[in-house]
Amino acid sequence: MKIDDTLRELEGVAGKKGIRVAYEAIGGDLSNGGGGLCKVKGEYRVIIDKRSTPGERVTVLAQALSTFSLDDVFVAPEVRDLIAKAAAFRRT
Repeated sequence: MKIDDTLRELEGVAGKKGIRVAYEAIGGDLSNGGGGLCKVKGEYRVIIDKRSTPGERVTVLAQALSTFSLDDVFVAPEVRDLIAKAAAFRRT
């Protein structure tokens, strides 16, 4: 699966889970990840620096989604594997 397709799939999964994805000018150094998951007024959001590359966006989204149960939504097998790897990485 191409990186842009993976990114669209992750954004779609986030949408199905009610998680808003926003690309904003965060500022500062992107070496710290360039975004992440937060909760604003009771709603989850993934805020990603708009300067980030598609690969960095995929990483941030996969890490954020790895904190949620995805049993109730369809996720393409390749993307599900990516999210599982992000979850394993997060635990180390």
